[in-house]
Amino acid sequence: MKRFAWVTSLLLLFTADAYSRGSDSMVVIGKINTEGNKVTRKDVILRELDIESGTTIPRDSIAAFMTQNRLRLFNLQLFNEVEQSISESGNDTIVWNIKVKERWYIIPKGILQFADRNLNTWWADQNHDPNRVSAGLTMTDRNFRGNLEMLAVTVQAGYTQQFGISYTRPYINKGRTHGIGVVASLAQSKQTYYKTVLNKLAFAGGYRGPVIWRQLEAGLEYHYRPGYANRHIIRASYKDYSVDDTILQLNPDYFADSSNRARFIELNYKYEYNGVDNWNYSLVGEKVVSSLVTRFGIEGIKFQSYVQFEAGMFRQPIPKWYVSLVSRGRLMAPKQQPYYFRNGLGTATDYVRGYEYYVTDGYSYGLLRLSLKRQIFNNTYSLPLKYFTAIPVRVYPKIFFDMGYIDGPTGYINSLSNTLMYSLGAGIDIVTLYDVKIRLEYARNQLGQNGVYLHFNSE
Repeated sequence: MKRFAWVTSLLLLFTADAYSRGSDSMVVIGKINTEGNKVTRKDVILRELDIESGTTIPRDSIAAFMTQNRLRLFNLQLFNEVEQSISESGNDTIVWNIKVKERWYIIPKGILQFADRNLNTWWADQNHDPNRVSAGLTMTDRNFRGNLEMLAVTVQAGYTQQFGISYTRPYINKGRTHGIGVVASLAQSKQTYYKTVLNKLAFAGGYRGPVIWRQLEAGLEYHYRPGYANRHIIRASYKDYSVDDTILQLNPDYFADSSNRARFIELNYKYEYNGVDNWNYSLVGEKVVSSLVTRFGIEGIKFQSYVQFEAGMFRQPIPKWYVSLVSRGRLMAPKQQPYYFRNGLGTATDYVRGYEYYVTDGYSYGLLRLSLKRQIFNNTYSLPLKYFTAIPVRVYPKIFFDMGYIDGPTGYINSLSNTLMYSLGAGIDIVTLYDVKIRLEYARNQLGQNGVYLHFNSE
């Protein structure tokens, strides 16, 4: 009997000890402090976190929560540095401390825009003609009033003259889930493309002649962001495009019914899922962006509707190695559309690498990009400047394979429509301060052509 009591006592002591250690492994976040956010409101920071006051988490998960929340705050694109620490406040309660260094929010961004789709086309096909360059300035406040509001004004001269203004307020309710936006722009040019011939754009007009192309756009937006990674955007726009009669003489199908003007109402529903580590340059996670666009014609266009989508899968199979698979595409109905509204592959973002010199018009298309890259350099250089306290530099050599297909008009003069396009290549990506991206790529396509191409956006 004594032996049984002794064993029971040991079991009770062991159970109590295990229970005690189990309770010690959980902590409650009592308070969240922020420091360094002189402009950004604290509520904006708290909105992005996956923790809040009163949250209970395992003690051994604190480091993982810090890593996750650091990425979330960086994705706001408001801070150059984010530091976190905890302090004990007793009774298994901790204080979560966040220290940030804010960016320079009012950013004067110079505009150097080519009339052509990319730098290579301007340099090779247009003999780097300076008359085909637009220069201007966009003044953007990325954190207007500290509420993550964005206010931007654009003034541009040169090949295309433009004035635009936009304002976005991401949160208008206490729960910070609903937002609104407004955008308006005017643009004009003395030259424009009127047709695609042999997979390249043909232009009309002179640099010093009369204005032959005008564009007016104005729209309202509604934003709904129920969670960190999900966003819904609804936009209603009025658009008014017009061209000189010279364009219609060269291409009567430029707008519908041989009109020199296209006026329409456009409704756009967009869904975004950003489950990636870095919204600016993704390495790990998944991303989906889909849009349903419907146009109701008033003049120069009848009815048009299309679904446009992008899906990306990003993985890190082993340290410093990354693989990505990105697909983009469009499904359009009806197919019978005037020339201006059936642009396809060959734009600023949707193109098969190695085909930068070509344009392929059509209705529905698909694009697939597979990349394998390795990080060979990741360093941050400190600077004694208020808004440039550190310059991060990351370098990723890579190899890639692309393929794409577009459904174009039958008997079309452009041979790349209704043809499977593909390419192989290698390159290097450089990512640095204020989300600047530089891509230098060598690609060879199935036509046997090869070249080196320079881009300033993500894949």
